[in-house]
Amino acid sequence: MSADSEIRWLPVREVGEVRMGKQLSPSSREAAGQHPYLRVANVYEGRIDLSDVKTMGFSSAEREVYGLRPGDILLNEGQENLRMVGRSAIYTGDSGAFCFQNTLIRFRPGSEVLPEYAQAVFVRWRAQGVFAGIAEKTSISHLGGNRFGSLLFPLRSVSEQRRIVEVIDAASAQELAIQASIAKLRSARQGTLLSAMSSLQLEEPPKGWVRVPLKEVVPVAEYGVSEALDRDVRGVPVLRMNNLKDGRPELSDLRYSPVSVPAKLELKHGDVLFNRTNSIDHIGKSALWRGELPRASFASYLVRINPDTSRLIADYLVEWLMHPSIRQRVRSISTVAVQQVNVNPTKLRELEIDFPSSLSEQKQLIDLLSSYDRLIDVELSELDRLRNLALGVIDKLLTESACSAVPI
Repeated sequence: MSADSEIRWLPVREVGEVRMGKQLSPSSREAAGQHPYLRVANVYEGRIDLSDVKTMGFSSAEREVYGLRPGDILLNEGQENLRMVGRSAIYTGDSGAFCFQNTLIRFRPGSEVLPEYAQAVFVRWRAQGVFAGIAEKTSISHLGGNRFGSLLFPLRSVSEQRRIVEVIDAASAQELAIQASIAKLRSARQGTLLSAMSSLQLEEPPKGWVRVPLKEVVPVAEYGVSEALDRDVRGVPVLRMNNLKDGRPELSDLRYSPVSVPAKLELKHGDVLFNRTNSIDHIGKSALWRGELPRASFASYLVRINPDTSRLIADYLVEWLMHPSIRQRVRSISTVAVQQVNVNPTKLRELEIDFPSSLSEQKQLIDLLSSYDRLIDVELSELDRLRNLALGVIDKLLTESACSAVPI
């Protein structure tokens, strides 16, 4: 074996610095020295989204400790959806421009590690379920800086790391092109929605449109089941907040009710679900159930708000709920509890909704939005295919033994 291809297995903490972010607290929100920081919502696999950044108080000394530098890698430390644990991205911004919260782990590569190579290793570990497996064994379902720092890292020569990174970069070029296409389609879809519902900004609805309190077209709001849930698939699947995404159910990380669910709380095709309790960023998430599973229910912090379909199409109601102006109105009527906010369904149903009186006109809008969704789904499928190919490339280059990540 040549020196370049030789692998040394060292704890992550010995090939770079591992640090947890600053704890967010009520006092830090109000403290002097407000500074932007990154959290789980900003870190996606392979990219950092700076479109929604919060601030909190950091002293000058804390900025030295928690400030980010180009080449730092941020990893999701833990959240309810175990599939997202370990999701990571390389920070490429200016030194000190952002700090980071304790929902993230920062890995700062040492001189012997290329950030892009470390990122490739971490992506593979997450795909193998290494991070989720560690988090699942803890009482709080978190990865933890110490546990992450104990994983064995496959350290190669810098020249070999560079060769691997070049191959991976070449395989990722198509991914970037597809991601750009998806972003354009989503932007066009959003523009179509905003244009179609422009009456939300007017004092009076246009001719042929109706403006009424939501309660006139949504007769009742129903709470879901409140039983403790588990992972035993023999139970009834129960949708939670993280199972609502972009107006659709997201079923990759389900929990189950170990006891029977009343028939009236089982989901039916066309049910509209609304998230009434969580952080301010997740309040108001909505989705339309289209019978994705033979049997399922929903948790009590969601509510079912089905419309009178003789006046309002369920798909239209979901699009209205996801409209940025409505999300803002929902936030304005929410009440703050301990680390959470809550929307009273009665107050929600007092909000005014604008819609075309003609069901056919409502359907025309939904059909147009659905055409974008179909194009986006095709691109997402292709993106998944390319990512699986990229993971195969990483597997081949890193080898399975080098990626075992066995903790010491």
